[in-house]
Amino acid sequence: MRLTTRGRYAVTAMLDLALHSEQGPVCVNAIARRQDISAAYLERLFRALRDRGLVCSTRGARGGYELCRCAGEISVADIMAAVDEPLDATRCASARNRLTCELWSGLTQHVRDYLENVTLAQLCRGDSPPGTAAGVSKS
Repeated sequence: MRLTTRGRYAVTAMLDLALHSEQGPVCVNAIARRQDISAAYLERLFRALRDRGLVCSTRGARGGYELCRCAGEISVADIMAAVDEPLDATRCASARNRLTCELWSGLTQHVRDYLENVTLAQLCRGDSPPGTAAGVSKS
């Protein structure tokens, strides 16, 4: 499993959008400047995010993108899926790899579960993601 630039940039852009959404639609150029990411690259990412219903676009001088759902309803896994970021550590096609297939399948499921439980709202608040040292409660 390898997290690509595409997935990292999509999460970064969505977090930036969520943090600046109270002012209305956010233009891609503003996100690009703040995050030092190519505006053309961000446009491609936002097209995919729009197609999956995570962002809505508004045209015009005051146009840009807004979240289509509440930040608490958008998980990091949703964002990754929208930009076709594979979250799969398994490669069990050959007999040699089948010996550890269950191990990698388990890892893949843990990663998916983790990313499904981290929302944009949590990231905006600066909450420690669940399962991290700061996010683990001691009972």
